[in-house]
Amino acid sequence: MPIPSYFGPTAAKAAARLRNAAYRFGVRFSRGVDVAARIIGVVVFFAALVALTSILIYVGFEHETVNRRLLRSLIRGSQWIFIGAAMFGAIFRNTVLSHRGGWVKRMCDVALLTTILPVIFPQIGALPPPWNFMGLRSYYFAIVGIYSVATVSYGCMNMLGRRTNPSLILSVSFLVFIIAGTFVLMLPRCATRPVDFTDALFVAASAVSMTGLSPVDISSTFTPLGWTVIAVLMQIGALGVLTITSFFSVFFSGRPSIFNQLLMRDFIYSKSMSAIGSVLLYILAFTVTVEAAGALAIYFALPPELKPTMMQGAGTAAFHAIAAFTNSGLSTIPGGLANSYLFDGGIGIYAVMTLLILAGGIGFPNLVNFKEAIRRYLAAGRDCLLRRPRRGRPVHVYDLNTKLVLVTSGILYVAGAVIFFLLEHGNSLADLPLGKQVMQSLFYSATARSAGFTPVNPAGFLNVTLIVLMFLMWIGGASQSMAGGIKVNAFAAAMLNLRALIAGHKGIAAFGRRISTDSVRRANGTIVLSLLMFVVFTVAVMLVDPQLRAKAVIFECLSALTTNGMSLGITSELSATSKVLLSMLMFIGRVGLLSVLMGLMRGCKDLSQHFPSEEIVIS
Repeated sequence: MPIPSYFGPTAAKAAARLRNAAYRFGVRFSRGVDVAARIIGVVVFFAALVALTSILIYVGFEHETVNRRLLRSLIRGSQWIFIGAAMFGAIFRNTVLSHRGGWVKRMCDVALLTTILPVIFPQIGALPPPWNFMGLRSYYFAIVGIYSVATVSYGCMNMLGRRTNPSLILSVSFLVFIIAGTFVLMLPRCATRPVDFTDALFVAASAVSMTGLSPVDISSTFTPLGWTVIAVLMQIGALGVLTITSFFSVFFSGRPSIFNQLLMRDFIYSKSMSAIGSVLLYILAFTVTVEAAGALAIYFALPPELKPTMMQGAGTAAFHAIAAFTNSGLSTIPGGLANSYLFDGGIGIYAVMTLLILAGGIGFPNLVNFKEAIRRYLAAGRDCLLRRPRRGRPVHVYDLNTKLVLVTSGILYVAGAVIFFLLEHGNSLADLPLGKQVMQSLFYSATARSAGFTPVNPAGFLNVTLIVLMFLMWIGGASQSMAGGIKVNAFAAAMLNLRALIAGHKGIAAFGRRISTDSVRRANGTIVLSLLMFVVFTVAVMLVDPQLRAKAVIFECLSALTTNGMSLGITSELSATSKVLLSMLMFIGRVGLLSVLMGLMRGCKDLSQHFPSEEIVIS
């Protein structure tokens, strides 16, 4: 990097001599520099853990209950360790053993250096707002916290071994965040009253698994800090821990390992390793854009009574945009979406929430396919305008997975809305005008698939309506989406298999493509496992809490397994054991038991191909 001329030739020569000396030292003592770099990396990783823990304790506890001076010292010590490591990397970045960090790493280093400016120039804190932001403790904590998160994410990705199964990694990471979220939600400043372990565990599992069930009232039990923690847990559960850590691994280091690149490619369903970075950016940008647009629309749709101040209204809008797009179903509004100010008002907020729920249920692989299709359409339009000869046009712009998801989801959504309207327009929706009846029917057809928001109490629905809703809950949304259930991909594959079986076809085809046998077997396995888990946990809850109504328990367990969040009102009546059981069920529904079992059994030898085949009687 050239030295600006205004520093003078003397400074430029001194810097050049220092850089050359560092290069020669690094080459001559390459092994020692390598060892020092590894030691510094380990120290930085543990310093990041210390910094994150100290920040959480500092923010989560009252002033009188913790030694805040000690916590500030720990955070400040971690900060200087980070700065020292950044300087070490800057000095030896031109050696043969060092590598240049990614743009996220460089941005984090620059932001980290700004936190020492108030120490060098104390007059920065005396500037009028907002120019004194670098002197604020919240800015300093935020920068150190972000740097720590990036460091821990990068370190965790580097610790993964080649034999580590991605499904097990995903399951363990979700479990870690559920446990961490449990203890964070129990912090005094996160709740308005003491929250016991089982309730905090239930809420954390519900947020990470994007379910929406809660044994306590979210709006009155937790503080704005607690709502922020829940929103972060929902976002982590939606994007997936591997998506976030992959982002830091790619853009923090600038050169992730081949194994990490393969792991990221399989997780985000990228078609090539070279496109991993662009796909990650696209997924994160799409998520942020949709949630920001949804928050803005919800803010203007909220009645004045629910946004007494701009900050409160913005916080409510942001939380519900995240909850809707991630299909989480939690709400900070008293009474949720059944709040009288919302329900008696217009239909705007329900329309916005419906669109966000549907957008969250599309699935990352389909979003990537949409991006590629749009790029092709734009290229074709540009060629048409410039009168260029048309280049090779792909036969299938949209792949089979995208077509199956769109068609199946469209049929389920329209059929669900029509059936709900026909069944409930004279029952629970009888007192509403026709426009609101139609809007609630459209909303429930979307929310029943995974989101779990309930503007109208499901306890008042007809039994046949509950069965229809349970069927939609069981199917859920698309694979690799925010939604739960067995997924529309598995349902479509099973239906196509049934059609081929009835018609006597040897293969299973759709849209001019043949579906692989492995895909159909995975679909059938997913369906069987979901039914087994549903029966086992439902029986267990009935044995633990025999006083609860059977219909309500069945509905509650299916809601937990499919990460839907609807309830007939018995969540707060569950015993501690039942809450733990439902927390496990929500976790299973989020990570997918089939993938975990396949990862555990992958080492078993397959001897079936050596056995003679024989038919069994199935009729």
